[in-house]
Amino acid sequence: MITSNILLDNSFDLTEIINGDEVMGPSPFFKHQDVLNKLNILLSLYVNNKGIGKVCISPLDVIFEDGINRLQPDLIFIKKENMAIAQDWIRGVPDMVCEIVSTGSVAKDTITKKEIYERYRVPEYWIVIQELKTIEVLVFANDSYKIFSIAEGEGVVQSKIIEGLEFEIQSIFNN
Repeated sequence: MITSNILLDNSFDLTEIINGDEVMGPSPFFKHQDVLNKLNILLSLYVNNKGIGKVCISPLDVIFEDGINRLQPDLIFIKKENMAIAQDWIRGVPDMVCEIVSTGSVAKDTITKKEIYERYRVPEYWIVIQELKTIEVLVFANDSYKIFSIAEGEGVVQSKIIEGLEFEIQSIFNN
């Protein structure tokens, strides 16, 4: 019999620091994770095939300012040329972040976190509203976010930052 002295800790720290306040969130529901998994597979395959960077999935801290703003977006994309920010955690501004809005996180994801991502000039912010089967792609321009692409219920959404990426949103929301 082989034994190990390594103790595995399967717990995740779902604590964020938002504008200096520590905020603890519950673990996501199955539906949230299903949408996240589909987006992760789609983005990871595209990004890896093109060799243009890395896609990371939550929980992974994005530290904008120590002790002030440490968020855990659902998905993160970092261009190859910006990989220096990928250290123990992400220390700096990713090229794209994505939040999947769930019941109970609407204001946090669409107002509070959006303002923080905008303040730090994250180039692209995706808001995925699973209940409405909607994906909004916002891009940073002229000191604020502007809608670059949106699809509701059906249709194609595209990224500006991940060049050439576009997909039917039904592939994300349908079983």
